[in-house]
Amino acid sequence: MIDIHCHILPDVDDGAVDMEESLAMAEKAAADGIRIIVATPHTLNGRYINPSDKVMAQVRNLQSFLLKAKSEINIVPGAEIHFCLNLKERILSREALTLNDTGKYLLVEFPFQTLPPQYREELFRLKIEGITPIIAHPERNAVFQQHSEMLEELVAAGCLLQITAMSITGGFGEDVMECAANMLKFRMAHIIATDAHSAGNRSPILSYAVAVATQVMGNRTDAELMVTRIPEAILAGKPVEIPEPPRAVLQKKSGFLKKIGWLT
Repeated sequence: MIDIHCHILPDVDDGAVDMEESLAMAEKAAADGIRIIVATPHTLNGRYINPSDKVMAQVRNLQSFLLKAKSEINIVPGAEIHFCLNLKERILSREALTLNDTGKYLLVEFPFQTLPPQYREELFRLKIEGITPIIAHPERNAVFQQHSEMLEELVAAGCLLQITAMSITGGFGEDVMECAANMLKFRMAHIIATDAHSAGNRSPILSYAVAVATQVMGNRTDAELMVTRIPEAILAGKPVEIPEPPRAVLQKKSGFLKKIGWLT
């Protein structure tokens, strides 16, 4: 399995506190069947600034320790980027990394209680640059929980949605779990990732969430794709085939989406 969202780098954000915890996280991930982890430290959020060169150096350092420990885990670079204005320009200037530094997929985080003004325009600007936004844990956002049609619009516009393993299994409460289940049921989630921050309460475990997703979706193949072939294509910078958005969305064709060219 591949985990595209994990705070495994030591002492760079609110994830692993030191190298010892990073190695413990890698050990847990390997035991769960994970083989590739994308290191995605928080950045551009006003608290943590992790520029590309720093992340690349930290990834190389952690990988060196993992090799010495004979770990089966491979670490690749990335970032969890807090939504901000002029996002396209900041990515092109390499203030923060795309996933695996391919320039093709960007993990974007929104606030949990609201949606920023102009978020549609900023995401659209990324799309026309050839960068696909992957929205991190939208099931934990209060607005998306109440307005699933806004998620449908994002998917119809070509964004990908990353759902967190603990959301599926109930670790973030009933409202988040219900939203996650609906996203899975209606094929509105494309990647399952751990968003792990530690070797303890928020550890890098995917298998339990895949098992629950299999039950919700009624199809193990679809659940497994979200931790195997889809993240594999993302890390290779290749196109990802996703299910058709719900017909209702295609029929509505929001006036805003048509105006900016997301739907024709």
